[in-house]
Amino acid sequence: MARLPDELICFTAIAPPTARVSVKLAEQIMPLVPRPQQIELPGNASVLTQQNRPVAIAGRFEGCAHTVLLGDLGKPEFQLAQDGQTIKQSGFGSIKILSPTRLETAVVTAETGTARTGPSTDYSRLTPLPKGTQALVTGYEGDWARLDYGAWIKRSEVQILPTGAPPKSIIRSIKARQVGDWTEIVFPLQVPVPVSIQQGDRTFTLTLYNTTAQTDIIHLDDDPLIERLDWQQNNPGQIQYTFNLKSSQQWGYKLRYEGTTLVLSLKHPPGVRGEGGGDEGKSAKQGTIADLEKAQAQNSRPQAETVSALRTATALAGIKILLDPGHGGPEDLGSRGPTGYPEKTVALVITKLVRDRLQQRGATVYLTRETDVDVPLQDRVALIDKVQPTLALSLHYNALPDDGDAIKTKGVSAFWYNTQAHSLAVFLHNYLTKTLKRSSYGVFWDNLALTRPTTAPSVLLELGFMINPDEFEWITNPKEQQRLATAIADGITRWLQKSQP
Repeated sequence: MARLPDELICFTAIAPPTARVSVKLAEQIMPLVPRPQQIELPGNASVLTQQNRPVAIAGRFEGCAHTVLLGDLGKPEFQLAQDGQTIKQSGFGSIKILSPTRLETAVVTAETGTARTGPSTDYSRLTPLPKGTQALVTGYEGDWARLDYGAWIKRSEVQILPTGAPPKSIIRSIKARQVGDWTEIVFPLQVPVPVSIQQGDRTFTLTLYNTTAQTDIIHLDDDPLIERLDWQQNNPGQIQYTFNLKSSQQWGYKLRYEGTTLVLSLKHPPGVRGEGGGDEGKSAKQGTIADLEKAQAQNSRPQAETVSALRTATALAGIKILLDPGHGGPEDLGSRGPTGYPEKTVALVITKLVRDRLQQRGATVYLTRETDVDVPLQDRVALIDKVQPTLALSLHYNALPDDGDAIKTKGVSAFWYNTQAHSLAVFLHNYLTKTLKRSSYGVFWDNLALTRPTTAPSVLLELGFMINPDEFEWITNPKEQQRLATAIADGITRWLQKSQP
């Protein structure tokens, strides 16, 4: 562990309540005090079984101290005294106090560095850091480095360099430009600084850290997506840019560094292109519909079913949809039904049925797998980023949670992560449960690989519980599979129609 001078260093021990416990560090003795009661939080998955209640535990000793000593302080030595005896136990690692004048710089070498709220994968994810991001290292713990803006990152995702000066930047002019289906906002910087993103209702907020404004001019023309850009220097070294949007639904974003210049890309709504692009979705079939309607108004009386069929065939023209059948391959079976029937098989069946219905409506559909093969999660995510679809759906069937009841646990559920996917998750969940008269298991914000992509609204659907006998009957019923596929395609179509600006 490495910390800055005067920063608290805390120790915890488990010992009998009547013991006297202390820690010796660099010839200093620190007593640890018994906590009369400490709250242990349940795991995240406990919310799935409505058992996410804290539990009180006893027998823990805690104490904190700070030091101005610099350098390696060695390993802490825990001491327990009871009944005239003293037991000593060495800590697991050494403690170092960093010199504020000789801090190191971390440079992100991964394509996207995974920033977290603490030094392990148990801690929550923050906005990923684009490759090239630089920040001072203000602490270490195990295989993790703490960056100066508060996030932690694995040391394997960064290069540690000696620092001549802290990586800070000023920013002056800002320019927006339209590139195909995206608006790119260009932020010229002196150093690639850490960033964070927050999406809200009709707002998209970008925060730059270790940056000071010298901005007098911003170039932002009338834009298909952005109504206005506001900014403010929240505090020294932190600037917040708020994009006020023309619609509440957001369709995706990307972040990258080109040298020291940050480029933020915001995706336009479907059917809107930038300069020189024309309207996406226009086709000969759409022209045919207009001709038929015009002829109908002139009493030419074309067949109504012909117009209806053409409307259906072009309802999703110009729309790209990525479908991900969960699991696959000889090892990754997913959950299983009472007969041992695997989730991977029925997920592929329903995905292909949904694909067929979407294609009949004019959509271009991509699948992460079309046969029973293993596709790693990172490859599925990479395909979403490569295709940049209008939306992405990962289709699954649920497994029984720990402590769950195989008879009572049932229902359709939807999972989302980025704010831009919330509306889609809620709409599809409600549409499927209402249309098919299925039970609801709920809508969840969840940190899943297939919900994390930012280039499109990405939702994971759990379409029922494989182990529930009643649900397993309709999950494997060919007629019910047809109904479910139609309902999913209908739900996607209706959501896209209502989400247009």
